[in-house]
Amino acid sequence: MTSTLFPIVVVLAGLATVALGLAVWLAVRLHRLERHYRLLTTDAAGGSLEAVLEDHVQRVQEAVRRVQELDTLTMRLERNSRSHLQRVGFLRFNPFRDTGGDQSFALVLADEGGNGVVVSSLHSREVTRVYAKPLVAWQTTYQLTDEEQQAIRRARGEA
Repeated sequence: MTSTLFPIVVVLAGLATVALGLAVWLAVRLHRLERHYRLLTTDAAGGSLEAVLEDHVQRVQEAVRRVQELDTLTMRLERNSRSHLQRVGFLRFNPFRDTGGDQSFALVLADEGGNGVVVSSLHSREVTRVYAKPLVAWQTTYQLTDEEQQAIRRARGEA
């Protein structure tokens, strides 16, 4: 009987060693998981993963709300900025040969759609005259000089 008992003891000892090794491995894994869990739930009020997830969802919802607010604000600012003064064209010139220097000018001030004004100044020895002509979509009902047309092209970015 002792001859058959020895192999059984050896097999049982081997199984016990494997079981002990498995238990140690599982204990190490469990310790790591607990450490990760504690790290995840450190800032949570309730200390549970559920509290962490609820807090995260609330933060994401708040971020989405803020992004929507900023998107609305951006669209409003963009829409409003179209009517602001954005395009400027300026040209100095000398309309009369008997005066020195480029004392006359044509100035275009317009929004993105070309709505604004053309201001011209003609300077001579005796007098300086200033003219203003309205612009609607880069057009006016008034006769434009070559210099005013060139200032409009500059304001449009064409020259």
